[in-house]
Amino acid sequence: MSASSSKKKKIRIRTKIFVPMVFIAAILLVTYVFPRQGSFKYSFSEGRPWQYGLLTAPFDFPIYKPADQLKAEQDSILKFYEPYFEVDEEVQKSALADFDADVNLNDKLSRLPAEYKLYIRDKLQHLYTNGIMRSADYDRILDSATGSLRIKKGNVAESRKIETFFTIRSAYEKVLNDVPRGVDAAVVRSADINEYIRENVIFDAATSEKAQNEFVQQVDISRGMVQQGQRIIDQGEIVDARTYNILSSLKRVSEERSGGSSRSSGIILGQLLLVSLMFASFHLYLLFFRPTEYRNRKHVVFMLLLILIFLLLTAINVRFDLFSVYIIPYAIVTILIRTFIDSRTALFASLITIILSSLMVPFPFEFIVIQIAVSMVSIFMLKELSERSQLIRSSFFILLTYILVYIGLILYQEGSLKEGDWLMLVYFLINFIFIMFSYSLVYLVEKSFGFISGVTLVELSNINKPLLKELSEKAPGTFQHSLQVSNLGMAAATKIGANASLIRTGALYHDVGKMMNPAFFTENQTPGMNPHAGLPLEESARIIISHVKDGVKIALKYNVPQQIVDFIETHHGTSVPKYFYISWKNANPDKEANEADFHYPGPNPFSKETAIMMMADAVEASSRSLPEYTEESLRNLVNKIIDAQLNEGYFRLAPITFRDIQTVKDVFVDKLKTMYHSRIAYPELKQQTVIPTQS
Repeated sequence: MSASSSKKKKIRIRTKIFVPMVFIAAILLVTYVFPRQGSFKYSFSEGRPWQYGLLTAPFDFPIYKPADQLKAEQDSILKFYEPYFEVDEEVQKSALADFDADVNLNDKLSRLPAEYKLYIRDKLQHLYTNGIMRSADYDRILDSATGSLRIKKGNVAESRKIETFFTIRSAYEKVLNDVPRGVDAAVVRSADINEYIRENVIFDAATSEKAQNEFVQQVDISRGMVQQGQRIIDQGEIVDARTYNILSSLKRVSEERSGGSSRSSGIILGQLLLVSLMFASFHLYLLFFRPTEYRNRKHVVFMLLLILIFLLLTAINVRFDLFSVYIIPYAIVTILIRTFIDSRTALFASLITIILSSLMVPFPFEFIVIQIAVSMVSIFMLKELSERSQLIRSSFFILLTYILVYIGLILYQEGSLKEGDWLMLVYFLINFIFIMFSYSLVYLVEKSFGFISGVTLVELSNINKPLLKELSEKAPGTFQHSLQVSNLGMAAATKIGANASLIRTGALYHDVGKMMNPAFFTENQTPGMNPHAGLPLEESARIIISHVKDGVKIALKYNVPQQIVDFIETHHGTSVPKYFYISWKNANPDKEANEADFHYPGPNPFSKETAIMMMADAVEASSRSLPEYTEESLRNLVNKIIDAQLNEGYFRLAPITFRDIQTVKDVFVDKLKTMYHSRIAYPELKQQTVIPTQS
């Protein structure tokens, strides 16, 4: 199997398996993260008009209290809540047992008089009976409204005031402060009684939490009922606070009622169907209208990944109600795809993103109108991206579009700007800031996916770049040839709709390999100097052919993008250096030439741009040898060279038509006529006799 047929088979496998599998994975992921609470089909906001028709209650439902009101009532009743504690009897037994043991063993205690020992033990007994707790628990309850807690004993709980309890510190002070007459407090202090004072009142978290929940449940979460068939609101009426509360209650009940397995399965099936239809339309668009992009693995992954990121952001934001969806910079989808692919694909991908996002967000009509307008403006502003400042300038126009479209919607829906939510302007401003820094994403995408933007092409085509500067110094003739090829290529590309900036940059770099042996190439030779003289024809051909591989090495060393390296590899395709090949055949008529010695490594051109480059390179080089530059001689030369390339099959892999090739020929002839037009001979000034004047 040949390399060409193997490559075609790989492309077919990629087209038939890889791309559909990526789309299926995207569909499943989006469906999985899609918000499930979608059963309430109305969007509403307090203070704004109802956009739908007459709404009546479809069933009986309670009017739930607003969250802030319910929380206030719950907080109010919690003021009377008392937390639960337990007494650990083992703490007291252990502490007193330690004290009794130390009375006989510890020197400090054993030397104390009997009345001291009796006092300390009785006092410890009293402290543990009252209860000793953590300082943090004591202070918390002391600051509460009730100042009380409940001591749990079995199934019974007794309410007690916090003042009847001790902390370790207050218990220690109690022992010292309550000494009777005849007992020296200093002597008691020296007995290290703090070692026998321990916390025996422990917070019961489980019982307290359960009791607190039961306490809170005493607050009724609803106030009144709406009966089935009762009128709620009609189109055009303003959603006031009361109606908003009723609508919120209806939404809550509707979503709870849709929680059953059968209804949930129906919702998921509907979401899967909608998501599949949207992605299928994008799949078909690429398949039928952008087959080149469809076969490009990186481009497909890049576009789907970009759509997925913004759909996931929308789903997460809606599910957890994090912030306004207008903060999410959906225009970045348009900007990035427009920058690296094309305008129509960018608009199509943006529409998919916007439509699917609108299924998740509140007020989908407003969302679609605003976001589509922004997407179109993004495309108009980035028709030809050649400067990074264009991205920043487009950000300002996007911000202006957001504001104007929103104002237009407010006036259309309500007839007055007074009803507008001007917090939206803050959201638009944050969105603008995100979009303004999208130029950094352009650089990131270039590095991650190996793409190349118009901005990068302009930067690479700067002749002050180190590599181009070195080329102009080491091989000035080659550099001038590259400039002329870039002019021819740009003119032709503009005519047939190819990427003129890409050809211009590729042409400037296509012959950088000649820097390794500049004197062996005609354009760099001075009259009378020919390094090929005396060399075997095979060796001369090898030196000429090697400039392609040398150019690739040099370009990679200078981190030149692969898209430009493609021009270096393909500008001769798999052709032969005809001068040396024909000379060798004439010198060796009875021998078969080793094809490997007389063939460029290729590959052949595989895009419109590389095909134009191959034509322009050959035509420009050959045009220097014409004895005269007439339209007829130039047209004959152009037709001869390009027809030979076409007949030898160098353009079979390139998506270029016969009409395109004829247009390229005509452009080349016109440009060459301009380049080689004869100039006017300026007359010389004849010497005139000066007649002296008489005084």
